[in-house]
Amino acid sequence: MPRAVDKLNARSVATTTAPGRYGDGGGLYLQVDSSGTKRWLLIFRSQGRQREMGLGGLASVSLADARRRRDEARRLLAEGRDPIDARRSVGTRRSAAVTFGAFADQLIPELSKGFRNEKHAAQWTSTLATYAGPLRSKPIAEITTEDVLMALRPIWTEKAETASRVRGRIERVLDAAKAQGLREGENPARWRGHLDHLLPKRRRLTRGHHAAVPFVEMPAFVADLRQRTGVAALALEFLILTAARSGEVRGATWAEIDTRNRLWIIPAERMKAGREHRVPLVARVAEILETVTPLRRGDLIFPSFRADRPLSDMAFSALLTRMGCAATAHGFRSSFRDWAGEATVTPREVAEAALAHAVGDAVELAYRRGDALEKRRGLMDAWAAFLATSAAGNVVPLRPAGAA
Repeated sequence: MPRAVDKLNARSVATTTAPGRYGDGGGLYLQVDSSGTKRWLLIFRSQGRQREMGLGGLASVSLADARRRRDEARRLLAEGRDPIDARRSVGTRRSAAVTFGAFADQLIPELSKGFRNEKHAAQWTSTLATYAGPLRSKPIAEITTEDVLMALRPIWTEKAETASRVRGRIERVLDAAKAQGLREGENPARWRGHLDHLLPKRRRLTRGHHAAVPFVEMPAFVADLRQRTGVAALALEFLILTAARSGEVRGATWAEIDTRNRLWIIPAERMKAGREHRVPLVARVAEILETVTPLRRGDLIFPSFRADRPLSDMAFSALLTRMGCAATAHGFRSSFRDWAGEATVTPREVAEAALAHAVGDAVELAYRRGDALEKRRGLMDAWAAFLATSAAGNVVPLRPAGAA
């Protein structure tokens, strides 16, 4: 007498919670794990041995879908084919057609929905394109440990922090590919218990200040910078005059500029502290904006060669190298702060506000709602005037507002 099939129904599937296997017939079972997770399982015999094949979780595969998958597997068995081998063959052909680069390009927009700002997505794209370039054309199913090592070894000791981020991003791409059935086995980019045995241990980063130009040398540096041409030079001068971070400048858009009030309003999602930051714009910044206006090709003020992408984080480094300067772009914030602290009488909280730093404990911050904008406007005007002096020793004194 044939065994009954379709013994389960939608209600029983939804309400059953006790761990165990519940048969629907034809080898199809609802597996309820001790954690409460429900998934479909097909048990069958092929070539004289019993086999089990997962058909997906209840969250994504309904009872009707599971029955269709069971029936398709039974059809293959009737033809003398093993359903597991057939599925693996289809998956292999599919994964062989998907390259690492194509999969990463599709994955990054999805991952970026969880990023704090657009800068992270741009960094993912640029670092994988630059440092994982040899992997892009390879089928994602065939990426090996040696492939990953070939990408990482050239930068592992010279650019340790970048290399670590690249490794983590490669690992995440490969994990996502496995989750979508495009790969099998261990992740070749995994660090602990794998690459940590094949690559030298990274030197611990020395915590300290970014390399900076001494503030007394800044007028000469800016004079040299103004002899340079190109978007990167203008963007770097914009950064110096606003004391902003590299990412804030490279991601700046025209919509953030308030010409009437001479302000650059950086939205909270682009700020490190997650708070909106208003930057007073000096006359020279207005000139820079006028200079780049005829080159406008999109929303970005300082785009790369592609209008929809900001300057690379390497643009400033390359420019500084050409100028023979060992400082970093971030170091100019230190130059500004040293100048404000040593060559002016600016109150500490005003100088720190210019850098978008929070000063004081939680209670003090709760009562201090303003951002000292007008005091900072005077400070930035004095900074611009100092940078324009021909002699580095001519500092511009600045008294706090209301001082005699």
